[in-house]
Formats: sequence, structure tokens, C-alpha cells
Amino acid sequence: MSQAAAGAAVGAAVGSATHCPYCALQCGMYVTKGEITPREDIPANAGGLCQKGWTAAELLTSPERLTTPLLHGSPVSWDEALDYVAARIEAIRTEHGSDAVAVFGGGGLTNEKAYQLGKFARVALRTSQIDYNGRFCMSSAAAAVNRAFGMDRGLPFPVTDIARADAVLLAGGNVAETMPPFVRHLTAMRSGGGRLVVIDPRGTQTAKLADLHLQVTPGADLALALGLLHIAIADGYADLDYLAARTTGFEQVRTSVSAWWPERVERVTGVPVARMREAVRILGEAKRAIVLTGRGAEQHAKGTDTVTAFVNLALTLGLPGREGSGYGCVTGQGNGQGGREHGQKADQLPGYRKIDDPAARAHVAAVWGIDPAGLPGPGRSAYELLDALGTPEGPRALLLFGSNPVVSAPRAGHVARRLDALDLLVVADFVLSETAAMADVVLPTTQWAEESGTMTNLEGRVLLRRQAAAPPPGVLGDLEILRGLAERLGCGEKFPADPRTVFDELRRASAGGVADYSGITYERIAAETGVFWPCPDTGEDPHPGTPRPFLDRFATPDGRARLVPVDHRPPAEDVDEEFPLYLTSGRVLAHYQSGAQTRRIRPLTQASPEVFVELHPDLAERLGVAPGDRVRVRSRRGAAEGVARVNASIRPDTLFMPFHWEGVNLLTNPALDPMSRMPEFKVCAAAIERCAEGERVA
Repeated sequence: MSQAAAGAAVGAAVGSATHCPYCALQCGMYVTKGEITPREDIPANAGGLCQKGWTAAELLTSPERLTTPLLHGSPVSWDEALDYVAARIEAIRTEHGSDAVAVFGGGGLTNEKAYQLGKFARVALRTSQIDYNGRFCMSSAAAAVNRAFGMDRGLPFPVTDIARADAVLLAGGNVAETMPPFVRHLTAMRSGGGRLVVIDPRGTQTAKLADLHLQVTPGADLALALGLLHIAIADGYADLDYLAARTTGFEQVRTSVSAWWPERVERVTGVPVARMREAVRILGEAKRAIVLTGRGAEQHAKGTDTVTAFVNLALTLGLPGREGSGYGCVTGQGNGQGGREHGQKADQLPGYRKIDDPAARAHVAAVWGIDPAGLPGPGRSAYELLDALGTPEGPRALLLFGSNPVVSAPRAGHVARRLDALDLLVVADFVLSETAAMADVVLPTTQWAEESGTMTNLEGRVLLRRQAAAPPPGVLGDLEILRGLAERLGCGEKFPADPRTVFDELRRASAGGVADYSGITYERIAAETGVFWPCPDTGEDPHPGTPRPFLDRFATPDGRARLVPVDHRPPAEDVDEEFPLYLTSGRVLAHYQSGAQTRRIRPLTQASPEVFVELHPDLAERLGVAPGDRVRVRSRRGAAEGVARVNASIRPDTLFMPFHWEGVNLLTNPALDPMSRMPEFKVCAAAIERCAEGERVA
């Protein structure tokens, strides 16, 4: 069955009901003849959409849409393109071995596509070299909460719990611009008397909503979290009964944070002691409180430890596992949750199983009909994989789905050079992204409204994306592309292209795993507007799903959460005389990720047409920079230009650039977190200067 037929079958009862293609809130919407209408039945957005959601249908008719495979830039038939790719893969594997072929996926792919891509790498290609761009998004939080709770689910409670809280601490997230419908939950919380604390180096739109803004030095979030925990213990807010009953490790953490007294933390972070004490008081006196982290706290070479420190704070206050309270991570990419559960990561198999676990290998191999010994082991993480491309020890070919690393990867100029060194680069996309423009073969694929499949939003709710429009003639879905390649590699029967069939296999593969989807069906998702995992198959009496998995016990062997001592360390690259400023990056309201989609939608490009550099008025005055001037930002890795925006709400020692355009990630530091392998996107040392009239970066 084709993608179009499968989508029509799934959506027959409801028609155009689907979900937004962008952030992990996965707002519900209807798409009817190119018109967008928000859905009221999805609790995450309940009738709200952001500007990106309202304009999402414009991409369906974009004149820049790819509709024909390209081989070295020239249109060819699908048979020619797939025959060429399969022949080159076989030749490269024969000469260099199976690990000479790599796969790079994306956090925006449906669960079915993420699952099938991981299976394709391990079964059809027999390669260990697979990872995905979600490594750049959620990996530090995932590593930290797996260590603390034994299970990684972005929000281990429904997002609607936020509206019922009495206090929310948000560290490193600008939800007012990255996922505006999320703000309705914060607004409802504050309308009910709750208070919002925001940690951010910038006075973002979210910080302006806060009752208290802690304007931390970039790279010092970990020190601030340790200081808040020190105050919570010293001021008597530790829930000792909860800690004794539900956790381990508190005494070691208590000892470790004794070195982070408030005055020391103020010197490191720039946050006044009085404001730290107020933040702790707000959380400590709340009946229901929630601690949230976003990319600003996580995208660091110490991101796992930073999240761990905030988890320790939440546990010390007795929040996780209590209804209406807890710790959560504000997931970024559209399927950032589901995309990391079913096999795209270098070290994972479906169901959030570890690839080096013999029992996990045996279970998944049985579902796939292969010998467990034939499964490869762990491969390289995302940046390490990109860094190895085209080297004597690294992959010689790359198949890339749903990602644009020429724009989105750290040290992007180096990544582009590595891509250029490949013997074969194959990109499946629906527009000619900056990465696709470098490819030997470009395969035109369906986009969000033209296909059916499931997504898992930031609260762990599995949702059904129904096909709402027919793809252009000549375009195939990713599942069809993978089947076509698998047929040419001699195993096509293992790779169905029907999303429901793939999902049913995913259910079996995930059964008994941490992320157990075995009790979830398309019919249940449609009837219940989403089902929370874990949801095992319990036969005739269906499991209800698990909105709040930690109410009775955590997912650790003894059911207790782990507090883990961590210590602050400076950024991997601190400021100095040559590079005296901190550069941080992030999103803006109008755009999403690498901008490959949103930069092709006219209202969004009109709202935010080009990259800018935000700097403080004092710094602008010293440089002789006026708003609208072109400025050059340099780091140890390169230089990029932007238009100056002068803003008193940013720290005087900090620059901000949005990463939706090519150039910004030329500057960022690829230093990796030792546990999560997350690059240090959020801070590097930089310098800035005013460009001469008409001057451009070389």
C-alpha cells in the first residue's frame, strides 16, 4: 500500500485531523484544502497555534518543492536513482566494510520512520554508524533523567499539570518564541496565583512574563543550580521524609553542595544572592511546584551534570512523583521524544533498549527475524559521526533523512568539508536544503501533511498524524524509499512501506522495553486523542497508558530516584583577551531549526528575514554600532555576519544570534559532554566588530 493509500485509510473517519510539523508540543490542527484550523481536542494546544502553525500549509505548495530525484544535479527516474545508490553502497561496503556506510536521521521523523531507519541501518546495511540530530537537542536531559529516574520521558506528567502548579522554574527555555501555545499553561498557572521563575542570560519574551528573572552568565547554569540547592537545604526546604522514603544519595549531594554557598555562586553566575533566595522561597513554599529545563541549560559540554543539578533540586524539594509537581524537560523537535526511543541513536534499539544488552538484542532480533549476533554494536554519536565522515577510519557514504547539518551542526564549516569528502552522499528531503545541495543523490520525499504516522509529544503522548493532502506526482515517502533500497540490497520483504504495518512491528519490538508501545494502536490513539507510554499490551483488558509514571515508584531497580553529586566547571572555551564576549544562540518566533522549511514561507521570512546579532547598548556604544548596522562576529572556528539589534535586556558580556541561517554554527564549539555527547552549542568565546560599508565576510 502506498503512503497516500495508507493515509487515506487511517484518516477516513476524521479526514484532515493532524498535527503541526514543528515543535514537540505537536499542536492539533485540521488541514482542509490548504487552510489550517486548530483542533480543540488536543490538550497541549486546545485550539491555539503559533505563527508557524498557522502558516504551515504554505509549504505544501512551495515552488521550491522537489518532485524528481536528482543524480549529480540532473533529474533522473526513481529506478535510476535507487539503482545508483544501491550499487554504490554495495561497492563501498565491499571495499571498506559495512561500517563504511552511515545513516543520519532526524528528530522530526515519525515514529514509524525513525524505527524503520534504525532497522534499515542494522539489518539492510549491517552498520553500527547511525545517529540523528536529536543528539543535539535532548541528549543531556535524557542522560540525566535516565541516571536519576531510570526512564527518560520529557515531561513525566501531562503538560496541563503546569496550569495547576503554584510555582514553575524554567531554566534555559524561551517557550514564548519556541512554542507559544505552551505559554497558555504558564499564563493559567499565574492567573491562579502561581509564580514563574526564569533563568536566562537574555531578557527573552519568556523572561518578561516571569515574576523573577535570574540573568545568569552563559555557561554558569550548573553553578546556579548548585547554589539554589545549597540555599534550599540551608533554609530548611528539603523534604527529609520524601528523601528518606523515595530517594538515595542525598547525603553525598548535601556534602557536595556545601562548597557552593550563595556569595560564591553570585561571583560565578552574576545572579544576586537575594534573587537566588527568592527563587528558592517561591519553589519551597509552593504546594505544587515544577522544575523545567530547556536547551539553554542542556546544550553544554557539562549539560548532563547541569540537568542533574536541577533534578537534585527538584528531588530535595520532594517534587518528582507527586501529582501536580515534578521535574520535566521541554523537548524541542517535533518528535524529539519518540525519535530517540526506537533505534535512531547509536546506542539504542526500539523500546529505549540498550544495543549492548544481550536480552534486548535477542528480543529485537527475534522481531526482525535475524540472528542477534548479526546486530552491530554501538556506533559514533552525532557530531563524532559527522566529524569522521570521509576520513580513513570513518564512513565513506552517508544516507541522510530529515536533517540539515550544514546549518545545524556545531563547527558547521568543518562538517561541510567532511560531507564533501564522502564518496557518496544521499539526502532525502522535500526541498533543496543546504545539505541536499551538496548531495550526489537527492530523493524527493513527502512532508508532514502528505503522510500518515505517529508522533510522541513532549509529555509522552503518542499522537496520530493523518494524511491531509496528496503528495505531488513523483514523490515517495521515506518508508517507500527505504523499501526500494532494501529490495535492491536483497531484503525488501523486511521493510514494508505501510505506516500502520510498521507501527504494529514497532509495538512488538518495543514490548517489555522502557518505552513500551505494545498496547497502543492507531484506533486507540484516534479514539483517545493520544495514549501515554508506557502502555503494555495487557490483552482483553487494555492498559490505560501512563500519564504520570513515577507516582508509586521510579523506574530504577529499587524504585528510588538517584541524587548524584555533580560539580561546576567553566565552559569548555572561556572568554579571554582575544575573544572577550560570550556568544549564545537560539531560536526566534518565526523560524524553526535550520530554517529549511520556515525560510521558504513568505509570512515567516517577512517577519524575520535574516540573521541578527543582539548586543547590549553599552557594548554597541563602545564599538560605534547603531541598530541596523552590519557586524561581524568571530570565534576560533570562523566568522559570520548579521544585522545589529541593540537590546538592554541582554547581558553586557553576551551576544545572541539565532541559528536558523547558514553561518551561525560556523562559530559554535563542538566540545562534547562526556556522557550525553551533546555539543556545547550554547556558549563559546567570541569577538565582534562593525563591518565597513559594503564589506562582507569572506
